[in-house]
Amino acid sequence: MKIVIAGAGAVGTHLSKLLSRDHQDCVLIDADPTRLSGLDGRYDIMTIQGSPTSIKTLKEAGTESADLFVGVTPDESKNMNACSIAHALGAKKTVARIDNYEYLAPNLKPFFEKIGINSLIYPEVLAAIDITNGLKMSWVRQRWDVHGGALVMLGIKLRETCEILNQPLKNLCGPDDPYHIVAIKRGGETLIPSGNDKLCVNDLTYFMTTSEYIPYIRKISGKEHYADVKNVIIMGGGKTAVRVGLTLPDYMNLKIIEKSERRCEQLNELLCDTDTMIIHGDARDFGLLQEEGIENTQAFVALTGNAETNILACLTAKRLGVRKTVAMVENLDYVEMAESLDIGTIINKKTVAASHIYQMMLDADVSNVRSLMMVDSDVAEFTAAEGSKVTKKPVKDLGLPFGVTIGGLVRKEEGILVNGNTQIMAGDSVMVFCHEQNLKKVEKYFKSSALW
Repeated sequence: MKIVIAGAGAVGTHLSKLLSRDHQDCVLIDADPTRLSGLDGRYDIMTIQGSPTSIKTLKEAGTESADLFVGVTPDESKNMNACSIAHALGAKKTVARIDNYEYLAPNLKPFFEKIGINSLIYPEVLAAIDITNGLKMSWVRQRWDVHGGALVMLGIKLRETCEILNQPLKNLCGPDDPYHIVAIKRGGETLIPSGNDKLCVNDLTYFMTTSEYIPYIRKISGKEHYADVKNVIIMGGGKTAVRVGLTLPDYMNLKIIEKSERRCEQLNELLCDTDTMIIHGDARDFGLLQEEGIENTQAFVALTGNAETNILACLTAKRLGVRKTVAMVENLDYVEMAESLDIGTIINKKTVAASHIYQMMLDADVSNVRSLMMVDSDVAEFTAAEGSKVTKKPVKDLGLPFGVTIGGLVRKEEGILVNGNTQIMAGDSVMVFCHEQNLKKVEKYFKSSALW
């Protein structure tokens, strides 16, 4: 596949990394040579300095034969114009990063298709969905739903209260048990567990289960004493905070603390139809946090544009007794550090956006691709095609690549956990976990035999 990416910011470079791992024909365009410096040496891609709206530059990048053109510069208008030009030049599919929520209205899709833009990505909206889902379960670091919760993957940090520590997994996760463990992050290492592996204190463990057994997982992981989230404080009133404010469940009370008085006025207008309280101040101020009831707050979310500030603010909130903390960490170099400090949930809206774009280039019927930064892995929902390889043999005989785990499937809206004897059928939605493997290697198992 040939992919042209306009914009060498965090989204563009992370997407280039994913495509390089897949050995795709990838070209990255940016007007700033410093952004491109060294990328062609680090990743197996071609870089071109130039404007993404220059017809000459787009032709030089081979846009006329591109299977996918991606506009992810910081400028929404430039992305949309670049996609329109790329479409006119012959690019088969285009996607533009935007920052105007109005454009996501379903009735506008035909309009954007008409001007050559096939898909729109709003990273702040995607991040807000992750944050809101995470706040609904105070004891979970990460949650991923398949088919509206028929299957659920839960990332949980294990403490001394966990009931299933230090026991071989083969004694815990048999064919008839209501959960599987698909990955473990221990220190700086990711484990795809075997039956002889054991869970240890401070492991970040990924459970696959069905929605009815979520309370059971909460019990055995020793999290029943975690209070459900009712009161939330957000530090930073940017676009992501606004989207969280508009989508948070009614039973949660939200306060947004913002340093800019002018932005506070804007927030009052944007969130006027909600019960959100806007507070002018600095959320790093101990006194202000205590005044705003931090001791009765179950979740603290730091969404400023500065990763260090967000990490330090979450550490402060934890020191003041807040159980659930969420930090926006845009600098990927800080993600590992934030995890080592036991910050809580880490959100990076650019990797979330890159994952959504990445699924557009897969040939198989795949949806809901997610990048799990903490375990350097991807998780995706594939639909098994009629006659596909995955339907020919039981799971244990499929010869899946090392680092690939099938955690569960949804058949006729029912979530089913998978074991070695499971026979996958055409039409099943299958949850696939890939550690240090590209999804392109996996998709061939789910494609129709006519496409092999």
